[in-house]
Amino acid sequence: MRTRSVIFLLILLNLAAVAVNICYGSIHIPLDELLEERWHFIVWESRMPAAITALLTGSALASCGLLLQSYFRNPLAGPSILGITNGANLMVALVTLGGLRWSITWGSSFEMKSVVVIAAFIGSFLVLALLLFLGRIVRSQVTLLIIGILLSYLSSALITLLGYYASAQGFQQLMLWGMGDFSSVSITELPGFVLLIDIGLLASLLLIKPLNGWMQGEKYAMNLGIDLRKTRLMVLGVTGLLTAVTTAWCGPIAFVGLSMPHVARMLLKTDDHGKLMPVTILLGGLCCSLCLWLSTRPDGGTLLPINALTPLFGVPVIVYVLLKK
Repeated sequence: MRTRSVIFLLILLNLAAVAVNICYGSIHIPLDELLEERWHFIVWESRMPAAITALLTGSALASCGLLLQSYFRNPLAGPSILGITNGANLMVALVTLGGLRWSITWGSSFEMKSVVVIAAFIGSFLVLALLLFLGRIVRSQVTLLIIGILLSYLSSALITLLGYYASAQGFQQLMLWGMGDFSSVSITELPGFVLLIDIGLLASLLLIKPLNGWMQGEKYAMNLGIDLRKTRLMVLGVTGLLTAVTTAWCGPIAFVGLSMPHVARMLLKTDDHGKLMPVTILLGGLCCSLCLWLSTRPDGGTLLPINALTPLFGVPVIVYVLLKK
């Protein structure tokens, strides 16, 4: 009953957070006036896509964090630990810092923003493809974790090198993208974004039983009939998909995936993924929704960077976990 109560409360809080993000901002829109024509552009073209993007991005990253922490049995594992996020960063750096500006003809020309999204996808899935290949060879999850960390450092080094030779304008563009932004998904892009995130979240729910067995040890999991190789590839695939999608559209959002699984454990006092996964997903959505609302608080329409706000929620949780353990 405790878990159901927590889930019900979090659902209500998430719905309330979405409503608040739509109604409140630099311009306040009364709830009973949302459907009026004069607010159409602000509500449907700006605030509604941003509110849904924040909700789904937080859910996706929190889910990735729980999957990785459980799989690697490491409380400090997060979505960026495998280097997938920095793989996306590297490709975006090649586009923005390298001054590559081209149009792709596929019925119509893509804008620069579309090129950045495509570049982030390519970078994410190149790293993912390498990890999936190594996952067939390397049997130790610790070794695979170390490889991911090394790939992340390598990508960061290449980004630093590109930044050293980049123009001031190109460097500024990359810096702004790296700060995180939930308003970058337009109303026309939203259906594709929602579909990809929903596929990843559904797949993460299918991993509940294998991860519960995995946490008891490899031999125990094998006795339950769990295919360890399939579980490993599925964990990498799901985290790769969700990290690639969120990073491509919103930039590298920090701390959400690392901290929200720990908050779920504190609330539920259990390691059962059947309870942890839905609560973690809802907590991630709520966290990013709150960050979106806080980012729009300053007067004059100025938006604060999302990555300047996520540490306010993430850092205290991680410090608590480190001190407790």
